[in-house]
Amino acid sequence: MQLFETFITTHLPKAPSFHPHYEKALHVMLLAGGKRFRPALLLAVVKAYQPLLIGSAYHSAYAIELLHTYSLVHDDLPVMDDADLRRGKETLHVSFDEVTAVLVGDALNTYAFEVLSEAPFSDRVRVQLIRALAKNGGASGMVLGQAIDCHFENIPLEIEQIKRLHVNKTAKLIACALQMGAIICGCKDLEKKLYDFGIDLGLLFQIQDDILDVTQTSQEAGKTTQNDGDKNSFVTILGFEKAMQEADKLSDTLRDDLASFDERLQSELSPILSKYINRHKE
Repeated sequence: MQLFETFITTHLPKAPSFHPHYEKALHVMLLAGGKRFRPALLLAVVKAYQPLLIGSAYHSAYAIELLHTYSLVHDDLPVMDDADLRRGKETLHVSFDEVTAVLVGDALNTYAFEVLSEAPFSDRVRVQLIRALAKNGGASGMVLGQAIDCHFENIPLEIEQIKRLHVNKTAKLIACALQMGAIICGCKDLEKKLYDFGIDLGLLFQIQDDILDVTQTSQEAGKTTQNDGDKNSFVTILGFEKAMQEADKLSDTLRDDLASFDERLQSELSPILSKYINRHKE
């Protein structure tokens, strides 16, 4: 992933102006690192089937990281989660101001599609990639999940509703990363299988985050924790033990599904997933 980090550094959004800190604020969270989980999934699929396209796929991997980063900036705002730590750094509304954080989120959102529009693929492939990212990250995906999450704060939901909330808020963007990898490779027959796998992976990721929210300090997690008491998290609704059981069940399902992929895809995905599939037990 070192070459991908270099790509990010050389493709930071440029906004030279007389504003005292806008351009710096645009770069802070992108340069703060993070797991780069979604880009890693996309690039793993490409490496498995079309390794010569890895360099070209960086645009798509960066686009999904830009969209994800915008969502974190907005998620941390006082009007939403009111968090003061993200990726080990002060959140933007703390280190700068709330208006700057809102506008940086807006800018990263739209910049994601500018970068994706410049991906060195055919127009047909670019449109498919843009559609996938917009559909899963927008009105009927991540934003819908955020809207449900915020509206029903302090209003307990049923477990199936909570799963639908987090399928939209978290899982769809993870599933989209795998789907975009298949689109780049021209693996039409794999798109749905990878997408469905990504939905389960995203749900596991969310349950694990909910567990870590109550078991880790903010310093350990690199972001504000102990902050989900009013939310419809899996731990809040199910309790810690049942949330652990849900995570165990999903991790077992994902191992079985991973074993059903061909050897090329297994060999690329396994090193990434091994870091996360049992994260809730660490």
